[in-house]
Amino acid sequence: MLALLIIAVGLPIHPLYAQNFKQQSDLQWVAVPDHADWNYQTGEKAAIDLQLLWHGQPLSGVEVSYAIGQDELDDESKGKVQTDAQGRARIQMGSAKRPSFRDCRMQCKVEGQSFRNHIKVGYSPEAIEPFTQMPSDFQQFWQGVLDEQKKLPVRATVTRAEEFSSADVDCYLVKIRTWRTDVEAYVYGYLSIPKGEGTYPLVVSPPGAGVKHMDPKKTQFYATQGKCMRFEMEIHGIDPSLGQEVYGDITRAFGNHFAAGYLSNGIADRETYYMQKVYASLVRTIDYLVTRPEWDGRNIFLQGNSQGGGLSLVLAALDPRITAIAIAHPALSDMAAYSEKGRTGGYPHFGRKYKDVQLGKEEIRTLQYYDAVNFARLVKCPTYMTWGYNDDTCPPTTSYAVWNTLTCPKERYVTPINEHWVSTETRYRQMRFLLKHKK
Repeated sequence: MLALLIIAVGLPIHPLYAQNFKQQSDLQWVAVPDHADWNYQTGEKAAIDLQLLWHGQPLSGVEVSYAIGQDELDDESKGKVQTDAQGRARIQMGSAKRPSFRDCRMQCKVEGQSFRNHIKVGYSPEAIEPFTQMPSDFQQFWQGVLDEQKKLPVRATVTRAEEFSSADVDCYLVKIRTWRTDVEAYVYGYLSIPKGEGTYPLVVSPPGAGVKHMDPKKTQFYATQGKCMRFEMEIHGIDPSLGQEVYGDITRAFGNHFAAGYLSNGIADRETYYMQKVYASLVRTIDYLVTRPEWDGRNIFLQGNSQGGGLSLVLAALDPRITAIAIAHPALSDMAAYSEKGRTGGYPHFGRKYKDVQLGKEEIRTLQYYDAVNFARLVKCPTYMTWGYNDDTCPPTTSYAVWNTLTCPKERYVTPINEHWVSTETRYRQMRFLLKHKK
């Protein structure tokens, strides 16, 4: 496979959120591992054949500095190469002693401008095992949470969302009561339903990380082309019809990666961790949506990427009503792995990029009850999973930890060049997989 990696100049890098694949740049990096599938056996040496193109023309005599280390961990070696008359150079990646990924981070200067790029390769990735262990009372704990939620009647407030409705789709803003009787907690979402008579499969989409403005029109092709009703879920209890400026304020106060952020709120105890309400709300959302007269009474699909992928695994494990799921690069996976030296951890990278949370005994214990890897162990429905190797947000190490853990019927679509993004075609592949499993 020819890998064309393009990095734009002068754009800020946000490692916890970034989509680092840039579509416009004067400099093109062509980086090709000497194994076509980007995979090697442990102990086997890898090499990267690099070519630099300036406006499509080979760029000779450019010094490229590089640093190599394990996926999302510190650099282990550094070096420099110089491009030849054809703009080519070879970088030796070395080998790995255990199943893992290694990252080659490259940098050069052209006409006084700095350019960066990277490429990851896998070493026996099919043998990667998660760090996270399942507590003996894992299922009992979550059954208790859900039993408490069942004491709440299923109630929702529904308002037509004219701004997202069209000649083909009716869209509604839904507010659902959730979690516990002693706490007035809610989640929201936009429900898009094809116009016309009939009933439809249900697709629920948990959100990616953060507190973000929502635009259900981006995925209404599920309604128009897939003939499904689709629920774009909000997990914080914040009205998604608020303006983007308001959402920006909320994100700065609550959604970023610091001690008061939602992903670390209450993390020292499984009973106080913020995500308990989120996970319980996933099931309550299904409880409401199956009461809709438009549902076909048979099919409940999940589709989510990043945090939404992790939450889809959670919901598929907690709710036997789920028919099939399609996810990309699941976050919330092997979150405590950084606590072991030489281990790559998953988003949100507690103890490393998320520096306000250190992984002590209490935090590790809590995360065992909330890690998507442990929910993946319990998923039984057909699962479609896609991920890329160059992803720094949800590293390929933790995607493989999930994939290798799944014992359900499963299909994968691995796209090594991808960073933290999926293509439009991949989104349609997800939909086609779900519809293939329609009852």
